[in-house]
Amino acid sequence: MKKLLLCLLLLFLVITMAGTVFAAEQAPKNDTGDTAWLLISTALVMLMTPGLAFFYGGMVGRKNVLGILMQCFIILCVVSVQWVLFGYSLSFAPGKGFWGSLEWVGLKGVGFAPYADYAATVPHQLFMVFQMMFAIITPALIIGAFAERMKFASFLVFMVLWSTFVYDPVCHWVWGVGGWIKELGALDFAGGTVVHINAGIAALMTAIFIGKRRGSTHKAILPHNLPFTILGTALLWFGWFGFNAGSALGANGLAVNAFVVTNTAAAAAGLSWALLDWIFNEKPTVLGTATGAVAGLVAITPAAGFVSALSAVIIGIFVSIFCYMAVTIIKPKFGYDDALDVFGVHCVGGIWGALATGLFASKAVNPAGADGLFFGNPKQFVIQLIAVAVTLAYSFVVSFIIYKVIDIVIKMRVKERDEVMGLDLTQHHENAYTILE
Repeated sequence: MKKLLLCLLLLFLVITMAGTVFAAEQAPKNDTGDTAWLLISTALVMLMTPGLAFFYGGMVGRKNVLGILMQCFIILCVVSVQWVLFGYSLSFAPGKGFWGSLEWVGLKGVGFAPYADYAATVPHQLFMVFQMMFAIITPALIIGAFAERMKFASFLVFMVLWSTFVYDPVCHWVWGVGGWIKELGALDFAGGTVVHINAGIAALMTAIFIGKRRGSTHKAILPHNLPFTILGTALLWFGWFGFNAGSALGANGLAVNAFVVTNTAAAAAGLSWALLDWIFNEKPTVLGTATGAVAGLVAITPAAGFVSALSAVIIGIFVSIFCYMAVTIIKPKFGYDDALDVFGVHCVGGIWGALATGLFASKAVNPAGADGLFFGNPKQFVIQLIAVAVTLAYSFVVSFIIYKVIDIVIKMRVKERDEVMGLDLTQHHENAYTILE
């Protein structure tokens, strides 16, 4: 009897140890290559916000350049804190179809082991900070629409509320576990709906309701430093490789595809915008070429992990056509003062990119994705159209509500005297340039 009990005990121990070893083998493990690539990608995406500051800063008047730089850099500070405190939890914690939950408030439970539902080979906290950089640059895009007109205090409140009540829910819908647009089957590899359409339509709303810049109806307000804008474009293009290729969440073939199509679409769009300038304005311009390249980067963002290089060329060519029309025909016709063409480039480009994903997506590129209309699946285009329409409607309405509440309480626009003097002096008591007498 004793021998039998001893044998049973030994058998129990063997089974228990085997189960423990099996469970350990099945648990997600950090991959050093994937982790290194996502760390680099996170840093690249972070650089896009200062890049955006220079891109926008070169296009405003010299008396407002520091105001633009300050707005971009303060967003980097504010949203970083918001994301750690509750933004990441609202966006990605397990929850309902509309919003996440408060389960991960203050990064509670967000550790260094992988969270398989999002990224099975990198630390959960790394995925969190990678997504933080998306949450930072998205509201920063809106700045270009109301440039040279918004009070800094109002700007801060607007950005915190917009990040919480617009960006976080839409992010959860599209990318979060249980998000209803994700469950619908919409494809958005790196942020066509979440980033560009979301910010672009909010930009149109602010441009309409804050009103035109003083003097803009009598003469064009010209860029004060185009080399700044080119520097910003280069930094954006460079950072966009992290934005798109990093969204593969690993050092793999999908990241390579995203990298290649990102560069291809930007190049095709920059070239086609230069040709449009040449045809309609007799000369190709630096500003037009830079704008086209950014439009190409916008359009390829949702499609980067689902389309081929040839499709990227087509996407890049057509986005310049659509955005050029938005900037040169639609904006003058309706008369809104979207100072730096955020709607015309990011919203229009994002819409085309999201819909083009529904046209050109192919399982041959990404088996985990879906085929688009041109590959035998018209349903995917309809799903993309739904995602675009809902994002446009939700972002516009909620952004408007946030705007009006702040405007009633503390006013959104600076006083006329402050606007004439410029935001650098009136909002920050600084000058970008010193004139020696």
